[in-house]
Amino acid sequence: MRPIPAALTAAVALLAATACGTATNDDPDGLTSVTAGVIPIVDVAPVYLGVEQGFFTDRGIDLQLESGSGGAAIVPGVISGEFDFAFSNVVSLIVAREQGLPLTTLTNGVTSAGEQGGDFGGVFVLSDSDVTSAAELEGLTVAANNLNNIGDTTVRQSVREAGGDPAAVDFVELPFPDMPAALETGQIDAVWAVEPFASTIREAGHREIASNFVDTHPDLSVAAYFTAEDRMAEAPELFEGITEALHESLAYAEDNPDEVRRILATYTEIDPDLIELMALPRFPGQINEESVRVLADLMVTDGLLDSAPDLDPLLN
Repeated sequence: MRPIPAALTAAVALLAATACGTATNDDPDGLTSVTAGVIPIVDVAPVYLGVEQGFFTDRGIDLQLESGSGGAAIVPGVISGEFDFAFSNVVSLIVAREQGLPLTTLTNGVTSAGEQGGDFGGVFVLSDSDVTSAAELEGLTVAANNLNNIGDTTVRQSVREAGGDPAAVDFVELPFPDMPAALETGQIDAVWAVEPFASTIREAGHREIASNFVDTHPDLSVAAYFTAEDRMAEAPELFEGITEALHESLAYAEDNPDEVRRILATYTEIDPDLIELMALPRFPGQINEESVRVLADLMVTDGLLDSAPDLDPLLN
Protein backbone atom coordinates (compact mmCIF):
# COMPACT_ATOMS: atom_id res chain seq x y z
CA MET A 1 0.00 0.00 0.00
CA ARG A 2 1.39 3.42 -0.91
CA PRO A 3 2.08 5.98 1.86
CA ILE A 4 -1.12 7.67 3.01
CA PRO A 5 -1.26 11.49 3.20
CA ALA A 6 -0.23 12.75 6.64
CA ALA A 7 -3.49 14.66 7.03
CA LEU A 8 -5.50 11.45 6.76
CA THR A 9 -3.19 9.56 9.12
CA ALA A 10 -3.56 12.34 11.68
CA ALA A 11 -7.32 12.23 11.29
CA VAL A 12 -7.40 8.66 12.59
CA ALA A 13 -6.02 9.92 15.90
CA LEU A 14 -8.88 12.40 16.13
CA LEU A 15 -11.55 9.69 16.25
CA ALA A 16 -11.28 9.30 20.02
CA ALA A 17 -11.65 13.03 20.49
CA THR A 18 -14.77 13.41 18.34
CA ALA A 19 -17.30 14.48 20.94
CA CYS A 20 -19.63 16.74 19.00
CA GLY A 21 -20.07 18.68 15.80
CA THR A 22 -20.37 22.38 15.10
CA ALA A 23 -24.07 22.71 14.30
CA THR A 24 -25.82 25.06 16.72
CA ASN A 25 -29.28 26.53 16.96
CA ASP A 26 -28.51 29.90 18.52
CA ASP A 27 -29.21 32.00 15.41
CA PRO A 28 -31.58 34.88 16.26
CA ASP A 29 -33.64 34.01 13.19
CA GLY A 30 -34.12 30.45 14.41
CA LEU A 31 -31.74 28.98 11.85
CA THR A 32 -29.34 26.14 12.66
CA SER A 33 -25.74 27.22 12.06
CA VAL A 34 -23.82 24.69 9.96
CA THR A 35 -20.19 24.89 8.80
CA ALA A 36 -18.91 23.27 5.62
CA GLY A 37 -15.33 22.78 4.48
CA VAL A 38 -14.80 23.58 0.80
CA ILE A 39 -11.96 24.35 -1.60
CA PRO A 40 -11.83 27.63 -3.58
CA ILE A 41 -12.16 25.98 -7.00
CA VAL A 42 -14.75 25.75 -9.77
CA ASP A 43 -16.11 22.46 -8.43
CA VAL A 44 -17.86 23.98 -5.40
CA ALA A 45 -19.71 26.75 -7.28
CA PRO A 46 -23.06 25.00 -6.65
CA VAL A 47 -22.87 25.28 -2.87
CA TYR A 48 -22.03 28.99 -3.11
CA LEU A 49 -24.99 29.44 -5.45
CA GLY A 50 -27.17 27.48 -3.04
CA VAL A 51 -26.31 29.83 -0.19
CA GLU A 52 -26.97 32.88 -2.39
CA GLN A 53 -30.28 31.48 -3.69
CA GLY A 54 -31.53 30.67 -0.21
CA PHE A 55 -31.77 26.92 -0.69
CA PHE A 56 -30.25 26.32 2.75
CA THR A 57 -32.10 29.02 4.66
CA ASP A 58 -35.33 27.70 3.15
CA ARG A 59 -34.61 24.59 5.20
CA GLY A 60 -33.67 26.42 8.38
CA ILE A 61 -29.90 26.21 7.80
CA ASP A 62 -27.43 29.07 8.16
CA LEU A 63 -24.55 27.65 6.12
CA GLN A 64 -21.05 29.03 6.67
CA LEU A 65 -18.43 28.05 4.07
CA GLU A 66 -14.77 27.76 5.09
CA SER A 67 -12.03 27.22 2.53
CA GLY A 68 -9.35 24.58 2.96
CA SER A 69 -6.25 23.69 0.96
CA GLY A 70 -7.48 20.34 -0.35
CA GLY A 71 -9.73 17.37 0.11
CA ALA A 72 -7.28 15.32 2.17
CA ALA A 73 -6.72 18.24 4.55
CA ILE A 74 -10.46 18.81 4.96
CA VAL A 75 -11.21 15.24 6.04
CA PRO A 76 -9.72 15.71 9.54
CA GLY A 77 -11.93 18.78 10.00
CA VAL A 78 -15.04 16.65 9.54
CA ILE A 79 -13.76 13.98 11.90
CA SER A 80 -12.88 16.51 14.63
CA GLY A 81 -16.21 18.33 14.30
CA GLU A 82 -14.71 21.54 12.87
CA PHE A 83 -16.94 20.99 9.83
CA ASP A 84 -20.39 19.45 9.75
CA PHE A 85 -19.83 18.36 6.17
CA ALA A 86 -17.27 19.01 3.46
CA PHE A 87 -16.18 18.49 -0.14
CA SER A 88 -13.41 16.12 -1.24
CA ASN A 89 -12.28 14.06 -4.21
CA VAL A 90 -13.45 10.46 -4.28
CA VAL A 91 -10.00 8.87 -4.03
CA SER A 92 -9.25 10.75 -0.79
CA LEU A 93 -12.59 9.57 0.62
CA ILE A 94 -11.94 5.93 -0.31
CA VAL A 95 -8.48 6.07 1.27
CA ALA A 96 -9.87 7.72 4.41
CA ARG A 97 -12.60 5.10 4.76
CA GLU A 98 -10.02 2.32 4.34
CA GLN A 99 -7.99 3.95 7.12
CA GLY A 100 -10.92 3.49 9.47
CA LEU A 101 -12.51 6.94 9.27
CA PRO A 102 -16.34 6.60 9.36
CA LEU A 103 -17.13 8.86 6.42
CA THR A 104 -20.25 8.70 4.29
CA THR A 105 -21.28 10.71 1.24
CA LEU A 106 -24.28 13.02 1.06
CA THR A 107 -24.40 13.87 -2.65
CA ASN A 108 -22.25 13.98 -5.71
CA GLY A 109 -19.95 16.98 -5.91
CA VAL A 110 -18.64 17.27 -9.46
CA THR A 111 -18.56 15.04 -12.53
CA SER A 112 -16.44 14.91 -15.66
CA ALA A 113 -17.89 16.75 -18.65
CA GLY A 114 -17.29 13.50 -20.53
CA GLU A 115 -15.81 15.18 -23.60
CA GLN A 116 -12.37 14.28 -24.92
CA GLY A 117 -10.39 17.50 -25.25
CA GLY A 118 -13.19 19.48 -23.62
CA ASP A 119 -13.17 18.39 -20.00
CA PHE A 120 -12.36 20.61 -17.03
CA GLY A 121 -9.00 18.88 -16.63
CA GLY A 122 -6.44 17.11 -18.76
CA VAL A 123 -2.82 16.19 -19.39
CA PHE A 124 -0.77 18.85 -21.18
CA VAL A 125 2.60 19.07 -22.89
CA LEU A 126 4.46 21.93 -24.57
CA SER A 127 3.35 22.90 -28.06
CA ASP A 128 6.66 21.67 -29.51
CA SER A 129 6.84 18.45 -27.47
CA ASP A 130 7.39 15.17 -29.31
CA VAL A 131 4.76 13.54 -27.06
CA THR A 132 1.52 12.93 -28.92
CA SER A 133 -0.26 10.43 -26.68
CA ALA A 134 -0.37 9.37 -23.05
CA ALA A 135 1.49 6.15 -23.93
CA GLU A 136 4.56 8.27 -24.71
CA LEU A 137 4.72 9.54 -21.11
CA GLU A 138 6.71 6.42 -20.23
CA GLY A 139 10.03 7.49 -18.72
CA LEU A 140 8.91 11.12 -18.45
CA THR A 141 8.04 13.36 -15.50
CA VAL A 142 4.41 14.35 -14.99
CA ALA A 143 3.23 16.85 -12.36
CA ALA A 144 0.10 16.36 -10.24
CA ASN A 145 -1.04 18.56 -7.35
CA ASN A 146 -1.06 15.61 -4.93
CA LEU A 147 0.43 12.14 -5.29
CA ASN A 148 -1.51 8.91 -4.78
CA ASN A 149 -4.75 10.72 -5.46
CA ILE A 150 -7.37 11.13 -8.16
CA GLY A 151 -4.97 12.97 -10.49
CA ASP A 152 -2.20 10.41 -10.88
CA THR A 153 -4.69 7.52 -10.56
CA THR A 154 -6.63 8.69 -13.60
CA VAL A 155 -3.55 9.77 -15.58
CA ARG A 156 -2.16 6.25 -15.14
CA GLN A 157 -5.38 4.97 -16.66
CA SER A 158 -4.90 7.28 -19.66
CA VAL A 159 -1.42 5.83 -20.14
CA ARG A 160 -2.79 2.29 -19.81
CA GLU A 161 -5.65 2.98 -22.25
CA ALA A 162 -3.19 4.35 -24.80
CA GLY A 163 -1.08 1.19 -24.61
CA GLY A 164 1.68 2.45 -22.33
CA ASP A 165 3.06 1.26 -18.99
CA PRO A 166 1.75 3.51 -16.21
CA ALA A 167 4.39 2.21 -13.79
CA ALA A 168 7.06 3.77 -16.02
CA VAL A 169 5.74 7.31 -15.51
CA ASP A 170 7.49 9.46 -12.91
CA PHE A 171 4.93 11.56 -11.03
CA VAL A 172 6.02 14.60 -9.01
CA GLU A 173 3.95 16.79 -6.72
CA LEU A 174 3.49 20.40 -7.78
CA PRO A 175 0.80 22.95 -6.86
CA PHE A 176 -1.57 23.77 -9.71
CA PRO A 177 -0.58 27.48 -9.84
CA ASP A 178 3.07 26.51 -10.42
CA MET A 179 2.36 24.14 -13.30
CA PRO A 180 2.22 26.52 -16.30
CA ALA A 181 5.65 28.01 -15.52
CA ALA A 182 7.19 24.62 -14.69
CA LEU A 183 5.98 23.25 -18.01
CA GLU A 184 7.27 26.19 -20.03
CA THR A 185 10.71 26.14 -18.36
CA GLY A 186 11.11 22.41 -18.90
CA GLN A 187 11.20 21.44 -15.23
CA ILE A 188 8.70 18.71 -16.04
CA ASP A 189 7.60 17.02 -19.26
CA ALA A 190 3.84 17.14 -18.75
CA VAL A 191 1.24 18.30 -16.25
CA TRP A 192 -2.16 17.16 -15.12
CA ALA A 193 -4.10 20.40 -14.63
CA VAL A 194 -7.70 21.38 -13.95
CA GLU A 195 -9.49 24.68 -14.49
CA PRO A 196 -8.59 27.51 -14.46
CA PHE A 197 -5.02 26.34 -14.92
CA ALA A 198 -6.00 24.10 -17.83
CA SER A 199 -7.29 27.15 -19.72
CA THR A 200 -4.14 29.11 -18.85
CA ILE A 201 -2.07 26.36 -20.46
CA ARG A 202 -4.37 26.09 -23.46
CA GLU A 203 -4.29 29.86 -24.01
CA ALA A 204 -0.48 29.73 -24.03
CA GLY A 205 -0.76 27.45 -27.05
CA HIS A 206 0.23 24.18 -25.46
CA ARG A 207 -1.32 20.81 -26.28
CA GLU A 208 -3.65 18.48 -24.41
CA ILE A 209 -2.74 14.83 -25.02
CA ALA A 210 -5.30 13.13 -22.76
CA SER A 211 -8.55 13.79 -20.93
CA ASN A 212 -7.76 11.54 -17.97
CA PHE A 213 -11.15 11.74 -16.27
CA VAL A 214 -12.91 10.77 -19.51
CA ASP A 215 -10.43 7.96 -20.13
CA THR A 216 -11.31 6.54 -16.71
CA HIS A 217 -15.09 6.81 -17.08
CA PRO A 218 -17.21 9.17 -19.25
CA ASP A 219 -19.43 9.94 -16.25
CA LEU A 220 -16.71 9.94 -13.62
CA SER A 221 -17.83 11.23 -10.23
CA VAL A 222 -14.70 13.14 -9.30
CA ALA A 223 -15.68 14.46 -5.87
CA ALA A 224 -18.52 14.39 -3.35
CA TYR A 225 -19.97 16.17 -0.35
CA PHE A 226 -19.55 14.01 2.75
CA THR A 227 -19.91 13.88 6.52
CA ALA A 228 -19.11 11.58 9.45
CA GLU A 229 -21.57 8.80 10.22
CA ASP A 230 -21.92 9.84 13.87
CA ARG A 231 -22.76 13.42 12.89
CA MET A 232 -25.54 12.20 10.62
CA ALA A 233 -26.86 9.87 13.31
CA GLU A 234 -26.96 12.72 15.85
CA ALA A 235 -29.01 15.01 13.60
CA PRO A 236 -30.79 13.02 10.87
CA GLU A 237 -33.38 15.73 10.11
CA LEU A 238 -30.68 18.38 9.81
CA PHE A 239 -28.70 16.27 7.36
CA GLU A 240 -31.83 15.48 5.41
CA GLY A 241 -32.25 19.24 4.93
CA ILE A 242 -28.57 19.69 4.04
CA THR A 243 -28.79 16.93 1.45
CA GLU A 244 -31.97 18.37 -0.08
CA ALA A 245 -30.37 21.82 -0.30
CA LEU A 246 -27.25 20.37 -1.91
CA HIS A 247 -29.36 18.57 -4.52
CA GLU A 248 -31.21 21.79 -5.30
CA SER A 249 -27.92 23.70 -5.51
CA LEU A 250 -26.39 21.14 -7.89
CA ALA A 251 -29.47 21.19 -10.11
CA TYR A 252 -29.42 24.99 -10.22
CA ALA A 253 -25.74 25.02 -11.22
CA GLU A 254 -26.32 22.34 -13.87
CA ASP A 255 -29.15 24.38 -15.41
CA ASN A 256 -27.42 27.77 -15.13
CA PRO A 257 -23.79 27.68 -16.36
CA ASP A 258 -23.72 31.48 -16.62
CA GLU A 259 -24.51 31.67 -12.92
CA VAL A 260 -21.64 29.27 -12.22
CA ARG A 261 -19.24 31.58 -14.06
CA ARG A 262 -20.63 34.65 -12.29
CA ILE A 263 -20.35 33.21 -8.77
CA LEU A 264 -16.73 32.17 -9.36
CA ALA A 265 -15.65 35.80 -9.18
CA THR A 266 -17.03 36.07 -5.64
CA TYR A 267 -14.91 33.35 -3.99
CA THR A 268 -11.89 32.84 -6.27
CA GLU A 269 -9.24 35.12 -7.75
CA ILE A 270 -9.61 33.78 -11.27
CA ASP A 271 -9.19 36.39 -14.00
CA PRO A 272 -12.67 37.33 -15.31
CA ASP A 273 -11.56 36.85 -18.92
CA LEU A 274 -10.35 33.34 -18.10
CA ILE A 275 -13.63 32.48 -16.38
CA GLU A 276 -15.43 32.97 -19.69
CA LEU A 277 -13.06 30.54 -21.46
CA MET A 278 -13.06 27.75 -18.92
CA ALA A 279 -14.56 24.33 -19.56
CA LEU A 280 -17.09 23.62 -16.84
CA PRO A 281 -17.71 20.25 -15.21
CA ARG A 282 -21.18 18.77 -14.74
CA PHE A 283 -23.09 18.85 -11.46
CA PRO A 284 -25.49 15.87 -11.27
CA GLY A 285 -26.83 15.24 -7.79
CA GLN A 286 -26.30 11.48 -7.79
CA ILE A 287 -22.91 9.80 -7.53
CA ASN A 288 -22.19 7.47 -10.43
CA GLU A 289 -21.40 4.39 -8.36
CA GLU A 290 -20.09 2.42 -11.32
CA SER A 291 -17.45 5.10 -11.94
CA VAL A 292 -16.39 5.06 -8.27
CA ARG A 293 -15.97 1.30 -8.42
CA VAL A 294 -13.79 1.73 -11.51
CA LEU A 295 -11.64 4.15 -9.52
CA ALA A 296 -11.41 1.72 -6.61
CA ASP A 297 -10.28 -1.07 -8.94
CA LEU A 298 -7.58 1.20 -10.37
CA MET A 299 -6.41 2.07 -6.86
CA VAL A 300 -5.84 -1.65 -6.23
CA THR A 301 -4.21 -2.17 -9.64
CA ASP A 302 -1.76 0.67 -9.02
CA GLY A 303 -1.02 -0.34 -5.41
CA LEU A 304 -2.70 2.55 -3.63
CA LEU A 305 -4.85 -0.05 -1.86
CA ASP A 306 -3.90 -3.62 -0.99
CA SER A 307 -7.35 -5.06 -1.70
CA ALA A 308 -10.75 -4.09 -3.04
CA PRO A 309 -12.47 -1.70 -0.60
CA ASP A 310 -16.04 -2.05 0.68
CA LEU A 311 -17.60 1.01 -0.91
CA ASP A 312 -21.16 0.49 0.34
CA PRO A 313 -20.75 2.33 3.68
CA LEU A 314 -19.11 5.29 1.91
CA LEU A 315 -21.66 5.50 -0.89
CA ASN A 316 -24.50 5.13 1.59
